[in-house]
Amino acid sequence: MKNFSLPFIPDRGQKPREKGLTMMMDKGLSLSETAHFIEANEGLTDIVKFGFGTAFVTNQLEEKIALYKAHNIRPYFGGTLFEAFYARGMFEDFLRLNDKYGLDLAEISDGSIIIPHDEKCELIRTMAQGRTVLSEVGSKDSGILISPNKWIKMMSTELEAGSWKVIAEGRESGNVGVFRPNGTAHTFLINKIIAKINPNDILWEAPIKNQQVWFIKLFGANVNLGNIAPNEVIPLECLRIGLRGDTFFESLPEDYATRLKQVNSDEGEEDDDNNI
Repeated sequence: MKNFSLPFIPDRGQKPREKGLTMMMDKGLSLSETAHFIEANEGLTDIVKFGFGTAFVTNQLEEKIALYKAHNIRPYFGGTLFEAFYARGMFEDFLRLNDKYGLDLAEISDGSIIIPHDEKCELIRTMAQGRTVLSEVGSKDSGILISPNKWIKMMSTELEAGSWKVIAEGRESGNVGVFRPNGTAHTFLINKIIAKINPNDILWEAPIKNQQVWFIKLFGANVNLGNIAPNEVIPLECLRIGLRGDTFFESLPEDYATRLKQVNSDEGEEDDDNNI
């Protein structure tokens, strides 16, 4: 989606992408809102999550799924819906539900309930037979802390079990998992993770702009980001390619920043004060 040419714009690749994914979180768009979203964002959106359990009560769900799929956007049910089925002993029913709606992408998570990790990996193996699996790591409860080594072990074993990407928990609020309660990135944890796990295999939930900026500055334009609001997909793309102030100089040659970057300076203020 380029209306004109500019040099020094990062290559974002063509869909279907393996990296640089944008996951939009659909929390109940109407069918007409979905059509409008697609009209504006089709080329920028890779996957769409029906957030938490919204698929249960969303009107015209089948039509919405068909609309996303017709425009090369892969929809899937949020991990909380999987957990709701699993908690009721209905894992096979969840698989059949995905088949009913023709979803080839499915999420397994344990952010709200306890699933022994060996069992979770077995569920991933089962689900990966004929489906693409996203598995989420991290708790939705801010009071539950997971050590960096445990994050690494869970991510690596889930990838080995067949996950396409592992989702790093951040919630729609952006204040748990890989984020601190104030919404800033948990840099020590993230640095530990990426020392062992390929960042291209991770989809970072990052609903807030400063979180998106942080990941783009660390990994570049083609970082996988999720839980993006429908009206934030285009702004996120501009962050990725350096067409917003927050990332303006990220893809420009170094000498551009040297010549053009604004810096704080008190020079000249004394003369200005004397002329008041």
